[in-house]
Amino acid sequence: MTIPCITDFDVSGQRLLVRADLNVPMRDGKITDTSRIDRFAKGMRPLLERGARLVILTHFGRPDPMVADPAFSVDKLRPALARALGQTVRFSDVCADTSAVILSKQLENGQVLLCENLRMNPGETTNDPGFAAQLAQLGDIYVNDAFSCAHRAHASTEAVAKLMPFAAGPLMIEEIDALTAALEAPKRPSVAIVGGAKVSSKIDVLKNLVQKLDAVIIGGGMANTFLFADGAPMGNSLHEADQVATVKEIRLLADLYGCEVHLPRDVVIAREFRKGARSRVIEAHKCPEGFMILDAGPQALASFQGVLAGAETILWNGPLGAFEVPPFDHSTNMLARGAADLTRQGLAVTIAGGGDTVAALNGAGVAQDFTYVSTAGGAFLEWLEGKPLPGIAALMRAAKAA
Repeated sequence: MTIPCITDFDVSGQRLLVRADLNVPMRDGKITDTSRIDRFAKGMRPLLERGARLVILTHFGRPDPMVADPAFSVDKLRPALARALGQTVRFSDVCADTSAVILSKQLENGQVLLCENLRMNPGETTNDPGFAAQLAQLGDIYVNDAFSCAHRAHASTEAVAKLMPFAAGPLMIEEIDALTAALEAPKRPSVAIVGGAKVSSKIDVLKNLVQKLDAVIIGGGMANTFLFADGAPMGNSLHEADQVATVKEIRLLADLYGCEVHLPRDVVIAREFRKGARSRVIEAHKCPEGFMILDAGPQALASFQGVLAGAETILWNGPLGAFEVPPFDHSTNMLARGAADLTRQGLAVTIAGGGDTVAALNGAGVAQDFTYVSTAGGAFLEWLEGKPLPGIAALMRAAKAA
């Protein structure tokens, strides 16, 4: 099912009710990373130039809807949003009510209205149809441009799509296209790098990936659990002793679908997890008591680089080691730079996502070189798991009904 994109509409004079995700990080009242705002604005500016009237909805944090807490007001986002859009941004101190509707109808072509935090209304997270009906009065066309919220069946992502003409925004289409290319129709050979702390948090991800891709490289604490399932001693290493049966199930599934599972041949160990801690390299199956595995070793890195060298699609979610603390960021950094180099040469399509992954790629200085880096968290993981996302399913149902 093809979901219509708002860029294909005649938007002049139309109030576009745009669900965005402007839930940006803040410290001491200041935005510390404007990436989400900047990426959203990039897609909206051409629509404004064509005469669209934007009514923007977003959540910010997790306020108690029964308490009016100014700390969660999205009014503080207006300066950054105005700079990114190149337009003055008006503000409604409610997200849905008569006053918000009046403000939306006062907009002229090319003007912008930001409505107060959606989660200040209890109807948002309960997917209340009455609240959705109020939101629908704010626009002429509903536009979902918040892939990162698509895994939530909320009023602004699911219920409202049933009530008015609809379309996907540029960011939503970009994300869907990138992930579809990586999972549903990848250029082969296709490889996933899956790291992080726990196998238990990515069971469904691994089960889905080994059925769809040619190889999976496993790193981080997850790799420790796989090694433990093979009988390797762990010392003080992070691992999940209760997930041995899960590891065996994933391996059987990989064998069934012809997916190669790659684990570290050697590892970096240390007694302490701290910056500059004394470390050494050992074989992956020989971690002594009192030590912990904190990164993939040089042989593992070389092996993983060899796997990537033959790949045409690379999907990355999770670091290879404790990348937050040098020197245990080495293998993650080097593998990321290798993947970025393949991208620059036009040899591979590289898709990455997840909070730690984005931070790791930024730390390696290569995030901008990947084909696509998703800013979505939970939605990205649920897509990797093969689960239907309510926000996208709502658009698809509406498209089918139309």
